[in-house]
Amino acid sequence: MPQSLAVWVVIFLAFATASLPFLLQRHLLALPWAQPGEPSRPALLRVFESLVFFALLLGWWGLALYWIGDAYIGADPASALVFLAKVVGVLALAVLLLAYPGYRYRSVSVGKPVIARLLEVLVLYLMVGTIGLAFETNIGNAFKQGWEFYAITLSLYLVLAYPGFVLRYLLRRQHHGRRRVVAK
Repeated sequence: MPQSLAVWVVIFLAFATASLPFLLQRHLLALPWAQPGEPSRPALLRVFESLVFFALLLGWWGLALYWIGDAYIGADPASALVFLAKVVGVLALAVLLLAYPGYRYRSVSVGKPVIARLLEVLVLYLMVGTIGLAFETNIGNAFKQGWEFYAITLSLYLVLAYPGFVLRYLLRRQHHGRRRVVAK
């Protein structure tokens, strides 16, 4: 995969995922504490489910690094197609994994607090970063990054998430606070 294409794919993924926690009301993470409107369940069950979910998420990170990072791309179209299938497979597994928590509450209206949205932004940032690292490893020039790199990329990811934040919290409140004046 050419380096410029890999960079544009990561930028597109970051742009597509950054605002998702603010635009979707469905949960993307199985959190260990009760959410507003959630049916009552034993706390131990919630914690266990959350641990299993995050273990699967860690497994996804390892799988993404292994499948994409160690994939061979030759000059023939078949190897490029296999690489593309691996990338699509990793993305499909991510979608399935992140869809599960929302699927649990499909028949109940469960609230989503700000802290849950921010945790979702952080997890999506790590997932996009994992795909970027896997692409970099595949190209062959994976560099060790310091804390400055992660601080800057997280800041850029938060900037990409800002439009979703504005739509969720700033514009909606503006419309609710406005009163109509009816002329007599």
